Amino acid sequence: MTKAKTAPETDYLSQVSVRLLQPRERERFDALLERQHYLHSARVGGQSVRYVAELQGEWLALLVFSGAAPHTKAREVKIGWMPRQRARRLCWVVNNSRFLILPERQRYPNLASRVLALCLQRLNSDWQAQWGHPVILVESYVDESQYRGTCYRACGFEAVGLTAGYGRSSRDYYQEHGRPKQLYLRELRPRALRILRQGRLPADLAEQEDKISGPCPLRATHLGSLLQVFEQFKDPRRGHGLRHRQAFVLACAAVAMLMGAGGYEAFEDECGKLTQRQLRALGCRKDPKTDRYRPPSDSTFFRVLNRLDAAQFDLRMGQWMMAQEISILQRLAVDGKCLRGSARTDGKPLQLLSAVGHRLRLTVAQEPIEEKSNEIPALQPLLRKLPKGALEGSLITADALHCQQESSQFVTQELGADYLWGLKGNQSGILERAQIKLPKEFFFP
Repeated sequence: MTKAKTAPETDYLSQVSVRLLQPRERERFDALLERQHYLHSARVGGQSVRYVAELQGEWLALLVFSGAAPHTKAREVKIGWMPRQRARRLCWVVNNSRFLILPERQRYPNLASRVLALCLQRLNSDWQAQWGHPVILVESYVDESQYRGTCYRACGFEAVGLTAGYGRSSRDYYQEHGRPKQLYLRELRPRALRILRQGRLPADLAEQEDKISGPCPLRATHLGSLLQVFEQFKDPRRGHGLRHRQAFVLACAAVAMLMGAGGYEAFEDECGKLTQRQLRALGCRKDPKTDRYRPPSDSTFFRVLNRLDAAQFDLRMGQWMMAQEISILQRLAVDGKCLRGSARTDGKPLQLLSAVGHRLRLTVAQEPIEEKSNEIPALQPLLRKLPKGALEGSLITADALHCQQESSQFVTQELGADYLWGLKGNQSGILERAQIKLPKEFFFP
């Protein structure tokens, strides 16, 4: 009798397939989750991918993988990473936020573990195709008052500890629900836990981390002095009901720019990463409804900054940076980037040339690139924005586009700095002379 059951089970499990959800199926998918999943919700925040498990065209299971929970003590203890590492590397962790088996479990034994295993085999490639970066660790939170987590254990997940029993109700606010869940972790890449906490990353992940900003590396004492700088500006706003002081909004904008933000929505996102202590140091007032400090919204940044003297803002900001962290300017990387959603008259997005400090990865100056132009003419105006004499003895790095005589002379003769340009051989004669004068170790295929 046992053999009679085993054969059909093996047969149907081998026929189960998993695929990505099609956009036209989203309404049915969400309706099933809202009706049959114990959370009765299909909403997940941020990036996500959705899967459907099928057997001969019949839907058997629904799965959603989304961004990892912002803070979980059991996970942080297991990984052992520092707060700055967590902020920059959390994107490589995904959460199996929904898992629903549609038929009765007794009808298809071992279906849950089979479906989950098939999803895990393709999750990294699907995530990269949709969101442009890899994932190396999967987490899931199991309410063990209802489920035992057997399918997760069968797929190599490890139970690492209970949550504190709080649920996130807004960006910085949590409410106690009294139902701690067991956290399960599973590595998608060998030694993923070690990779997430180590100082030096593999090449592919190091390249991705360079594109991620935050958290703010400046201490609360430094931020307090930044607030004093902007308290010298007169606030032209009038009337009651002003939630944020102008000095606080300007200080937040300055911090967001240092972290690489280039627009009002980006200012709001970057300031949302600040801790409560940092917001307090910047002069934030508590929200009376939540008794917490909240950063300004993008519309608040728009209203305040559009009435400001930009030249005075840059001058005060440069003076403050020089007083607080002179080493910021010792090594600068110059690179260009496009701002999403900033289409100009020609339909192309706005491009900015930025100078970023190597050590703290802070953006110290930005210069818009003119239409129908490139980064080369923007280099000199960009570096002239920094305090005069501040770059003497500094090292400025840039890609091969800036390997120009005029740019090199400007850096060495006018700024008194040194340069390190990339070289691709796109200028006749330079590569040949470099190959004669430099050792082979300087060249890469």
